[in-house]
Amino acid sequence: MFAIVGPVERRLEGALAELEPTAVPPRYRCAACGNVTRFDVTVRRRTKEFRHFTIGGEMSVDDVEVQEEVVEHVSCRWCGASGEQIEEQVRAEPLEGRQA
Repeated sequence: MFAIVGPVERRLEGALAELEPTAVPPRYRCAACGNVTRFDVTVRRRTKEFRHFTIGGEMSVDDVEVQEEVVEHVSCRWCGASGEQIEEQVRAEPLEGRQA
């Protein structure tokens, strides 16, 4: 179901900020304590936004394009482990369309 691909550092270039339905997000696992649900993740993103301003000056962001995304640091919320202790697991198939 999962494949371990090693320590965490991920780059996405030219990807949309909203994940496409077929995109498979990574999942983390702490090798120190076995945690797979709670992590502190520091991410650096460079984005391009289409900002829409009303006549009254209020702003809304109508479209965001992620030009670069780097996961800089991941640490386990349970035991505090980080670095080589955090494994990035890739799902073998997308969440949607998976048969139970």
